[in-house]
Amino acid sequence: MLRRLYDWTLAKCGHPQAERWLAVISFVEASVFPIPPDALLAPMCLARPERALRYAAICTLASVAGALLGYAIGMFLFETVGRAVLDFYGAMGKFEALAAEFNAQGALIVFLAGFTPLPFKVITIAAGATALPLPVLVIASLVSRAARFFLLAGLLWKFGAPMKIFIDRHFALLTTAFGVLLVGGFVVVGWLGAR
Repeated sequence: MLRRLYDWTLAKCGHPQAERWLAVISFVEASVFPIPPDALLAPMCLARPERALRYAAICTLASVAGALLGYAIGMFLFETVGRAVLDFYGAMGKFEALAAEFNAQGALIVFLAGFTPLPFKVITIAAGATALPLPVLVIASLVSRAARFFLLAGLLWKFGAPMKIFIDRHFALLTTAFGVLLVGGFVVVGWLGAR
């Protein structure tokens, strides 16, 4: 099923309304859809490198809007829609443990989920279900999604197809390394502040 969705998403790259599809996929991926917009963003950037930054902006803004939908699902429809989405991703069992820590570390959790391959919709729904302050969700989503999409678009604009192959092959490792460095930075800042 996921492979068919992936192929369907990729087919939208050549569609005359590709930018609209990019916005739609970015929006729904942040709340319910399993295929990340990178699958459409990357080939669009390779096909029209002069529009790479425009495509990254579309992904970012639509994804942040989709995060608001995920938040609303968590806040108002958790028992019906939210639980079903979390169950689909196998995250319902971890939700109770996450909910206890979510507001204390909410900005960092949203940022990491927005930048890494973690299912962003799980975090946006959890943010609504735990009543994370909405400005925290919006700012962390905006920063993380912009970092992810503009970095990808910029690398593809600059280096083209070889960079896409490298990113595809090592995406999980690259984003995990970035996440470890980011968390390590927060730990060091916290340690220095406590001294």
